[in-house]
Amino acid sequence: MKIYTSTKKIPGLDNMSLPERMAALEQAARKMSVPEKTMLNVIKLFVIIPVFVLLLRVVENWWSLAWAGLILLLYPLFVKPLQYSISAKYLPKNKLEDDDE
Repeated sequence: MKIYTSTKKIPGLDNMSLPERMAALEQAARKMSVPEKTMLNVIKLFVIIPVFVLLLRVVENWWSLAWAGLILLLYPLFVKPLQYSISAKYLPKNKLEDDDE
């Protein structure tokens, strides 16, 4: 599986505008299988759970609040590329073929 860090790098979506790319990826995400959706949600949980653990530690150490904020800021860098990569294989084939011509 190839990891796409941007929607512009997904074959077939590179000539579309941002709203069109997001709509196409949203439709593709709806077609994901249950195990793929479950895996993506588990990965999201693995990223979010440390934030709550760090928030509970704020009473002992104020730096944990900064670490929690940093994790929340970096959250899209971890989750979005995985979501784009899994959804890319469900894009309609005709969009991919039209761009090759």
